[in-house]
Amino acid sequence: MASFDFSPFFRSTVGFDRIADLLDDAQRATESDGYPPYNIELTGDNQYKITMAVAGLTEEDLTVVQHQNTLTVSAKARPVPQGTQFLHRGIAGRAFERRFSLADYVKVSNASLVNGLLTIDLVREVPEAMKPRTIQIGAGQIGADKSNVQSIDAKAA
Repeated sequence: MASFDFSPFFRSTVGFDRIADLLDDAQRATESDGYPPYNIELTGDNQYKITMAVAGLTEEDLTVVQHQNTLTVSAKARPVPQGTQFLHRGIAGRAFERRFSLADYVKVSNASLVNGLLTIDLVREVPEAMKPRTIQIGAGQIGADKSNVQSIDAKAA
């Protein structure tokens, strides 16, 4: 697979660091080994679910951290008990770190581990101040009666 160098974008842009970082992270993600496998689902208008197959790992082995717009899921390797002799070892149980870039206002609402599947529920909660609002247009005429106008600040200039 071809490798792309994004450093010219870093040198010639100001304020677009997040976009360049996203491109760089996306390239690294495609080059990774794909462990552990995962699904990303849209479960509602502003709800998402990430499901990761983490067979053989327990809740104590896994760490889920959200820092700003990055969700990091990591696991430490499980030690093989002394004297264990495998004839075939198909369950990895190895250490990993998987990062997901989250959009603004997306937060983790829940995480659970059931039957070897780690499920992380995400929800986008846009603050009221950022939501679109409808502005009422008032009917008025220039030079009309100003008796219904409220003064906000009565101080002289």
